[in-house]
Amino acid sequence: MSLEEEIHQKSFKSEYHKLAVNILYTHGWLVSHIAEALRPFDITVQQYNVLRILRGQYPAPATITMLRERMLDKMSDASRLIERLRSKGLIDRRTSETDRRKVGVVITEKGLKLLTRINDLEDMNTSLFSGISEHEARSINDALDTIRGK
Repeated sequence: MSLEEEIHQKSFKSEYHKLAVNILYTHGWLVSHIAEALRPFDITVQQYNVLRILRGQYPAPATITMLRERMLDKMSDASRLIERLRSKGLIDRRTSETDRRKVGVVITEKGLKLLTRINDLEDMNTSLFSGISEHEARSINDALDTIRGK
């Protein structure tokens, strides 16, 4: 279905305006699908993002600042996400032995096991984009990188 049909809009000021709206609309569509897939695991998209970052750092701890920098949703409250994940036993907070003011965050074994169970999301992403070829996906990725000035 076209963007115009999806949002019941007949036209746009320009193709660039349509592109901006289309990216925003598609972002919402994608996040909605991922959130639905994560629901049985009782974690949010933002929590999933933090767990994946921590798995990449494992076994080294990550700082809250580093997590904020690497998170996809820059508007999320990292400290609150960390506390929720800690209360679920998915991460631990560790105070630095050399500087008591520094706190590191590390994924727990329970968190690693949860990510293993969620790995089917990778397959879901592939199925969500089954309407395009890998070449088209690469072209879209390149175009999005260009838009952001990469």
